Amino acid sequence: MAQVYDHGGGVRSVRVPIPDNPLGHTLVHVVDTDRGPVLIDTGWDDPTAWDTLTEGLRACGTDVAELYGVVVTHHHPDHHGLSGRVREASGAWLAMHPADLAVVRRTRETRPERWFAYMAEKLTAAGAPEEHVAPLRGAGHGRTLPGLSPALPDREITPGELLDLPGRRLRAVWTPGHTPGHVCLHLEEEHPGGLPGHGRLFSGDHLLPGISPHIGLYEDPDDTAVTDPLGDYLDSLERVGRLAPAEILPAHQHPFTDAPARVRELLAHHEERLTGLHALLTAPLTPWQLAERMAWNRPWPDIPYASRTIAVAEAEAHLRRLVKSGRAEAVPGSDPVAYAAV
Repeated sequence: MAQVYDHGGGVRSVRVPIPDNPLGHTLVHVVDTDRGPVLIDTGWDDPTAWDTLTEGLRACGTDVAELYGVVVTHHHPDHHGLSGRVREASGAWLAMHPADLAVVRRTRETRPERWFAYMAEKLTAAGAPEEHVAPLRGAGHGRTLPGLSPALPDREITPGELLDLPGRRLRAVWTPGHTPGHVCLHLEEEHPGGLPGHGRLFSGDHLLPGISPHIGLYEDPDDTAVTDPLGDYLDSLERVGRLAPAEILPAHQHPFTDAPARVRELLAHHEERLTGLHALLTAPLTPWQLAERMAWNRPWPDIPYASRTIAVAEAEAHLRRLVKSGRAEAVPGSDPVAYAAV
């Protein structure tokens, strides 16, 4: 049975399951407009997720065929996965920030073997041991990989714009960090329950009540620019805190209030983590070695293969912030590159 929540003021959410994932579900929000419902995110591309979404829409008094549009907070498959199928069933438009649209386009256009080769190169440069890199070498030839053909959105989201939701005021707020093109969506309408503050915020994965979202690397293999996703995330957090919405409707867990307090908690968490990593760098470490020493939700030997790759990306994102803030630097001549505290 689909679990549907009525948040008042023509806003509902459907709890769409994520298969084999500790997050459990994505909260797909349904916003009524004068032209029909608009979804904020769609959920994972999975038969059970699709059945749950369509059943949930019927419980909301509508149907997938009646949808007017889909606004995607970011390109991750638990948010964007079902977008193509929703568009096929409804004719709805799909909107995404151009930075994430670029990631989707690269994903669709790059051959699987190129992805595996790029991942192997990145992990080798990060100091990963050969036993971790070896499965990627030569992989992907002649294969079609699930998740590598996400739907190509047909509209771009411009930061600061009011989106095409007739009868509603939904403004896009660019919040990079979790992904380059992550957006939050500010419903600039009085809270239906009378809570004090400035409307409601659909926060995607940017601001969650009990989780600090992953900060990863989404780079063009042909672009040598060095990004600072953690710095982007921290700046975005402060911007959202200043909005002071009455209520936050995230994509996972549950709605909550007092965005400024949650922002302060997350800023303090990351500063504490950066300070701890700075202390670890009294001896030079590669990103892989740093990831091995970081605190995760389980001991490093128990972290699965794919999750280790994600962890190393997060370690590198933190290293880049330390370097940019003048608290660490690359050790000249090290190969793979190691970093030391300044």
